[in-house]
Amino acid sequence: MPIDESRAFLPVRLAVLTVSDTRGPADDRSGDTLVALATGAGHVLADRAIERDDADAIVTRLTGWIDDPSVDCVISTGGTGVTGRDVTPEAMERVAEKMIPGFGELFRWLSYATIGTSTVQSRACAAVARGTYLFALPGSTGAVRDAWKGILRDQLDSRHRPCNFVELMPRLRER
Repeated sequence: MPIDESRAFLPVRLAVLTVSDTRGPADDRSGDTLVALATGAGHVLADRAIERDDADAIVTRLTGWIDDPSVDCVISTGGTGVTGRDVTPEAMERVAEKMIPGFGELFRWLSYATIGTSTVQSRACAAVARGTYLFALPGSTGAVRDAWKGILRDQLDSRHRPCNFVELMPRLRER
């Protein structure tokens, strides 16, 4: 879809969360990839953290960012699989007001071109909570690239036509 160059680019303030029991700041390749892609596109890194695969810890972190006016959007990597420790979607559902099912559907469709039927093991998802977008991506660098290049790059660009998530931000808290 086209970018309307006559419109102003509005940077989104992002928080990046890596969910992992094994990764730390020195080896968080998926988080590093996401930060590089987002800041390279002109967005602002508002915060970044790593949390263990623990639903309560993830909910606490998400809630803090949802309540922080300097964060427009949270993108997480990891914890979206089907094993017992994968709890990111459940944590997201606990804070979500509205789920965005099309995000996960489109992610899996795009991912199919890269990893084939293995994409069915992904529970990538998205939601809105009190005016903040939440996106949960798988923890691989390939999944992060697929999601960014195939969905988020355009939907987080205020110039993307015919519509984008950014232009809806002022209306997310409407009742």
